Amino acid sequence: MTRYLFHLIALPLIAAAPLMAQTMSADQIIAKNVEAKGGMAKLKAIKSFRMTGKAGGGPMEVPFVMEQKRPSSFYQDVTVQNMHLIEAFDGKTGWTINPFAGYGGKKDPELMDADSLKSAQDSADIDGPLVDYKEKGNKVEYLGKEDLEGGGVHKLQVTLKTGNVKTIFLDADSFLEVKEASKRVIRGTEVETETTLGDYKEEGGVMMAHSMEMGAKGRPEKQKITIEKVEINPALDDAKFKMPEKKAEPVPEKKAEPAKPAVPEKKG
Repeated sequence: MTRYLFHLIALPLIAAAPLMAQTMSADQIIAKNVEAKGGMAKLKAIKSFRMTGKAGGGPMEVPFVMEQKRPSSFYQDVTVQNMHLIEAFDGKTGWTINPFAGYGGKKDPELMDADSLKSAQDSADIDGPLVDYKEKGNKVEYLGKEDLEGGGVHKLQVTLKTGNVKTIFLDADSFLEVKEASKRVIRGTEVETETTLGDYKEEGGVMMAHSMEMGAKGRPEKQKITIEKVEINPALDDAKFKMPEKKAEPVPEKKAEPAKPAVPEKKG
């Protein structure tokens, strides 16, 4: 009789187990993600950071420096062939210096176009789109649990305030991000990119990915990013994120015209 009662109790619980796993809310998943990273207090204690590393695909690697500061400023400098490709956002204005754009490149700062500005606003979120997502105007939907490359992941779809959409995959055991898929518009065309994240290390009490691979969805070409050094709470001047004024072009000096020889008067 006891064994029979055990089966009566156990069978409904076993049958309900998958259902219970699926009833986790987005907020519960996000809370576990925050805890896995080190907790909200440790996240908020980071007021600024500087990352240095290398990015590239194939034989070519280029160094970069990326700096962020609360509430929403970032500055990225990629060095290619001794020239600096810069993207920056000061919380309102996004600007870039691209020495490879157009014929002969551009040495002066230029305002970002509307689509690039949206991406800059997203990138400037130092905590990422999940933390305080409601206050930021983001929307998060939990899409359930699935398998990803042999491991279980929780899948969250984030519609950012800017309108860009990001799908975040959290490892089912560690609750850290292992993959992100993004949809954004570039020059009027929707582009989908995928990024895998790994090699997590603790920096300032917070777990951060030190290895990333990104590329267009469905394409084999990937760009690998390796973080070599992280500095927590460095002193960053707000002026660095501001768009510099264009340098005034020197006005060419007018050369003095040679004096004309005097014409002798004709005598009557």
